[in-house]
Amino acid sequence: MGCLIALAALISARLALVIVALSGDLLSRSFDGSWALPFLGFLLLPWTTLAYALLWSSGRHITGIEWFFVVLAFLVDLGAYGTGQRARTERSTSGV
Repeated sequence: MGCLIALAALISARLALVIVALSGDLLSRSFDGSWALPFLGFLLLPWTTLAYALLWSSGRHITGIEWFFVVLAFLVDLGAYGTGQRARTERSTSGV
């Protein structure tokens, strides 16, 4: 199952989150049974949500270097928003 999630993550973090959600209760266990936080993560920060859930499942909590990977995923999510905003700005100034 891990290889399928990794392959889906190469395509889209949201697709990988859907596979994780359908394959078991990992998201609900990692977010203490809540459905709202994983849903918001799916919409706003998919890489961060995926990293947190997968790293939480490895040791049932996140410690040390694992937080580095969660922060790195957060930066990837922020970078995606920044790239999208820059593309919209360039498109509007070029008159297309």
